[in-house]
Amino acid sequence: MTDFGHPVANGNQTPCDFHTSAPSHKSLRILIIGAGARGNAYAQAVTAFTNAHVYAVVEPIQQRREAFGRKYIWGDGEPVEGQSFNDWSEFLLYELSRREKKRYEKPVTPGVDGVFICTLDGMHAEAILGLRVLNLHMMSEKPLATTLQDCLNIYKALQPPHAPSPKAIFSIGHVLHYSPHNMLLRKLLLEDGVIGEVLSIEHAEPVGWWHFSHSYVRAKKIYEEKFCDSRNAGWPIHIVDPEIEDLVGARGMSWAVGRLHQRLAEDYSESTTQEEVERRPWFGRCVYESDNNVCDDQIVTITWDDDPLPNGQDLALSERLRGRGAKTAMFHMIAQTEKQCERRGRVYGSKGEIEYDSKMIRVYDFATSKAQVHYPHQSGGGHGGGDAGLTRHFINAVEAVEKGTMSVEEAQMFHIGCTLDDIIRSHAMVFAAEEARRQKTVIDWASWWRANVGSTKYTLPQGTA
Repeated sequence: MTDFGHPVANGNQTPCDFHTSAPSHKSLRILIIGAGARGNAYAQAVTAFTNAHVYAVVEPIQQRREAFGRKYIWGDGEPVEGQSFNDWSEFLLYELSRREKKRYEKPVTPGVDGVFICTLDGMHAEAILGLRVLNLHMMSEKPLATTLQDCLNIYKALQPPHAPSPKAIFSIGHVLHYSPHNMLLRKLLLEDGVIGEVLSIEHAEPVGWWHFSHSYVRAKKIYEEKFCDSRNAGWPIHIVDPEIEDLVGARGMSWAVGRLHQRLAEDYSESTTQEEVERRPWFGRCVYESDNNVCDDQIVTITWDDDPLPNGQDLALSERLRGRGAKTAMFHMIAQTEKQCERRGRVYGSKGEIEYDSKMIRVYDFATSKAQVHYPHQSGGGHGGGDAGLTRHFINAVEAVEKGTMSVEEAQMFHIGCTLDDIIRSHAMVFAAEEARRQKTVIDWASWWRANVGSTKYTLPQGTA
């Protein structure tokens, strides 16, 4: 696994191994569905940090699809058969036909080994369920789906009852699980036990006034200032218009500004169908004048009671007690902040305390009254290196399965670090928290699970629920 480095007293950063592994027997071919911000982020990570290569793209907007293809796939040439698609259903029909031809030993172009699903949130479930017949290795951008029922439908489709084992790797875009900072934090807490038993957690998520504005408050003035004042043609301007940088060079700044204004004037009306509204972002529509009621300040508190002791009289009492004491965790998400996604928090334990932000981790030991400061490697890229980390772990898992060095289940746990069951449970917790917020009530997890999951036709394994 990853080498996290060692703590340093002088403040110098410690290298962290995020380079590619040894070349494999073949280069994995990857399909990206959705050539927006996240699709580009994963394509960049695949290209820069793995032995795989982006082979095909699915994107409904022609200019964006062509720009993506030129950057990552066909360069100055033209796409060959099987490299460019308008939507995932078009790719599905092509791939089924390609496999049929291959079955009869007819000449075919290569197929893809894995897919990154980076469509709009509400479209993830449709693509996952539609492509499941291909048994491709999948990485879905978060969230897995926008409803609990869709999450359960995905589980049922990918891990049906009585199935012997999963047929392919499945990962979710929880990129922060794979950042050098958070991987070291997890190691210190759970593997090294530097503060003993975890008792309580406080975590703050400052989204950033500008980040939140781009995501939800599409005010024209903000984009004009970002583009015109700083000549910035990168994020988020290129999300509004993927060709903006090329237009500046080809036609000049004034023409590009006019094009930006044109994009920012796009809006929907009462006559626009709901299907069209949900199909694409509308950067000309300000959230303050729309029906968008997204929460911009939320505190979620989670408490755990003492767990019953497990069976196993051969284990020492200390081992049987490990991790089973009562705990409290508080999560605060706030949009109106100077800091942009620079997370911070504290973890309180039986033997010490951890304080962290996005750059350092400070461990205080009660017994010695001394603190040790760790500076995880800042590897660059999106989400503190999390984009690259997740991509590398997913590609390594796929490679292990395709080379036959690991089963799907082994590679899933060793490289991805979680199962589809874990993914579903994490999403269910969010739906429960949202229900608590909307209904202004306290949710009992076990009761909520029985009512919302246990009553469905298909249930997950009992586990901890």
